[in-house]
Amino acid sequence: MAKVLAAPQAVNIEVRQSWCKGCGICVALCPKGVLVLDDSGKVAVANPGQCIGCGRCEIHCPDFAIGIEVKEQ
Repeated sequence: MAKVLAAPQAVNIEVRQSWCKGCGICVALCPKGVLVLDDSGKVAVANPGQCIGCGRCEIHCPDFAIGIEVKEQ
């Protein structure tokens, strides 16, 4: 199960656009609306400050196009 961070943490979200096929799974699973599908039909980070680092997008991406790094403060 994904760990949800209790305190605000610095979270870096990396999207590999060339790997993304635009399935939208990550957008649907994000509890904070951090990710969106852009005009090209690929995922984009719209609200990075809202990310809680749950990892749902990274875990469920069938194309391994998303990486999350949680930095302890």
